Amino acid sequence: MEKSTFEEFIEKNGSLVYTNVGVSMMPLLREHRDLIIISKVNGRLKKYDVPLYKRDSGQYVLHRILKVRGHDYVICGDNCYNREYGITDSHIIGVLTAFVRDGKEISVDNKLYKLYVHLWCDFFPVRYIILRTRSIIKRFLKNAENKRK
Repeated sequence: MEKSTFEEFIEKNGSLVYTNVGVSMMPLLREHRDLIIISKVNGRLKKYDVPLYKRDSGQYVLHRILKVRGHDYVICGDNCYNREYGITDSHIIGVLTAFVRDGKEISVDNKLYKLYVHLWCDFFPVRYIILRTRSIIKRFLKNAENKRK
């Protein structure tokens, strides 16, 4: 079977169904359990869209748009607190249109999905505190465990 890049596959087929890899979009997307449906982009993306993009390093990333600026986007994973700047339309390969959890397809137009997005993104400072605190506690516990060994 011939290998192709995500870009080639989406260009040829219009969409891509793929298993989620990574934890940056938790709790929305669970690693190796949920399927993501990525479709071809038509025009400029909007706040809250979840693009699949390719960093200059060649790494593929699926994160949410927090802000649309003149020529780029401010993007961050749902399970992250560091924002990424400078992602332009030329980096973007496709956009999340739905995901499959436990056999059920959930569209990004779903009312519960939209509620989640607004609660999680509109209160970014609260999310920052929650995720940062969790990170500090994990680091503290890991250091304490290493000292006991």
